[in-house]
Amino acid sequence: MGEEKKIARKTMLLSLSKIDETERNEISNQIQQHLFQSDLWRDAQTIGVHLSMGNEWDTREIVGRAFEEGRSVVIPKTIPDTKELVFYRIANLNQTVMGPFNLEEPDVELTEPVDKDDIDLLIVPGLVFTRNGYRIGFGGGYYDRFLANFVHPTVSILHSSQIVDTFGVEHFDIPVNYLVTEKGIIDC
Repeated sequence: MGEEKKIARKTMLLSLSKIDETERNEISNQIQQHLFQSDLWRDAQTIGVHLSMGNEWDTREIVGRAFEEGRSVVIPKTIPDTKELVFYRIANLNQTVMGPFNLEEPDVELTEPVDKDDIDLLIVPGLVFTRNGYRIGFGGGYYDRFLANFVHPTVSILHSSQIVDTFGVEHFDIPVNYLVTEKGIIDC
């Protein structure tokens, strides 16, 4: 089972790495416009979002927009021992440090943790998706654990080419509610 996901992850990383920067920016903008024009965005005061890296779709624009509109931004800290995520409220992008996996994480000296119920909209990273919201992430299962009892809307941002017909879903996999693509929003 895990092998199938590994191959799907590798294949998708490769195909995403072939998108040139101009096209990537254009797609990113289209994805963000759909998100920003949605009721999901309009109704959310506190946005939970990871800081994108590598070939991920840009989330820093999303963070910037949230700050501009006076919303709260919370970003995850990974706890490798327990494979848990804890979100911390940041006031700006200077309140981050390099964490494990080369991810930018909240500087816990400068920020406060928030209760998961206080996050109105959570943007969940992933690489490969089905139309019903199941995702293959970057491995580790951090988000599946976090989503297990998360009650607010969850979205992933992706290019429509990242949607596949199916892959082996495991009992601990938790789907996201919405997929935001360059073509629009899919309600899972």
